[in-house]
Formats: sequence, C-alpha cells, structure tokens
Amino acid sequence: MPLLDVIRGRIVPSLLTAAGVTLVVAGLLSYTVPAEAGLPPTPTPTATPVPDASAGPTPVAPSTTPETSASPGIPADRVATRVQVPAMRIDLPIIIQPDPAYPSCNVAMYHQAFGPPGDPRGTYIYAHARTGMFLPLLDASKKNNGAAMKGMIVDVYTSDDMLFLYEIVEVRRHVPASFNIATLQDEGSGLLWLQTSEGPNHTYPKLMLKAVLLSSGPADHAAAHPKPKPIDCS
Repeated sequence: MPLLDVIRGRIVPSLLTAAGVTLVVAGLLSYTVPAEAGLPPTPTPTATPVPDASAGPTPVAPSTTPETSASPGIPADRVATRVQVPAMRIDLPIIIQPDPAYPSCNVAMYHQAFGPPGDPRGTYIYAHARTGMFLPLLDASKKNNGAAMKGMIVDVYTSDDMLFLYEIVEVRRHVPASFNIATLQDEGSGLLWLQTSEGPNHTYPKLMLKAVLLSSGPADHAAAHPKPKPIDCS
C-alpha cells in the first residue's frame, strides 16, 4: 500500500493557506447556497464595493501586490492545482483568482502572498461557503466548534505532479475580516490554511483551518491536473 494511503487511512477520523496583507484581501468569500439549477454567471462584475449588504456579496479589490517568487528549493513554476478534504467530500480544482474584485465559484483559489505546498511561507487556499465548495467546512464548524474536523486529512496537488498530505490541527471561527493574515507566516513553516466566509459579504468574520504537513510524494499527472470550470458568481 502506498505510504500516502497508509497515512490517510491511519489518521482520518472515523467520524469523518506579505506584510500589510489583511484577511479581507482573501476574505471575499460569501456564504450563499445557490439555487438547485446552479449559479448563473453575472455578465458584468464590478470591482467597486457595494455598500448595501442586501444587494449581495460585496467584492473588495486587493490592497497589495502579490508575492510570486518561490522560496529556495521550491520549483519556480509550482502552484497548487487541486484540494481535497476526503472526509468532507470536498474536491476542487485550484486557480489564481482571475478577477481581483471577486473570487470565482466552482473552484478554490490560492493567495499569492503565500507560497505553494512545500514553501516555508505556507499555503493559503480559500473558496466560497457554497454547495459543492467549502460549505461543509462552515457547517462542521458550527458543531462543537468544529472539533470533528481536527485530525482530518487535506490533500493538495501541485502542478509538478506532487501530492502533499496535511492534517487539520486547529479550527478558528469568527476571525475578524480585518485580521492581518501576514501574521500567519510567523506561526510555523510550511503550514496550510483553508479559509471561507461566515457571512454574505466581505465584512463578515471568516472561518480558518490550520493544518500541518505530514508527507509528500509523487502524484498521477491526471489527478494533479483537474480541469477547472470556474464561473462568475459575483
């Protein structure tokens, strides 16, 4: 049995990711369950914040220039391509956020002020709390403060056909939207952060999960390169 499978099977519980960067930069994610027919794209998204929360999720443009250079020893072209939380049935392609004003739906995104898996700066991955995305994380966090998610395994694939296995060790609820995520890089080397929103626009607190790296190894090329099909859900 491959080492990665052994680790996953042993640890997954039976019950089943830049100074001046603030959480609001990556905290553009909304808690909205789409209609059964799916999320129709909006033809002309706006990069201007909408002050009326009743009008829907409010986008905010990034306030800093992303850090894109890789750390020594990390392939310069490595990026995260897929994230799975098998125990929560989460499986999403990962892309660079195409619109700085509002994250896409049907995919996860990574924050470029951090690094790819294996980078000492850590990796920061975020997605909307919507059906088929990170909604299961938000739902689970409401039960005993997410205690059941501790110990769960997160799989992160990369563009150079690698698989990194992480274990969730901490669940942080109600993180203020103004939180400076640059401070997360001081908490340890090579951590993984998963983030989604607890409300319908960027002003609401965020849910953040902290995970530590367990192991890494080669991955099947097809598994590491899912076909993203992002849609505009602004």
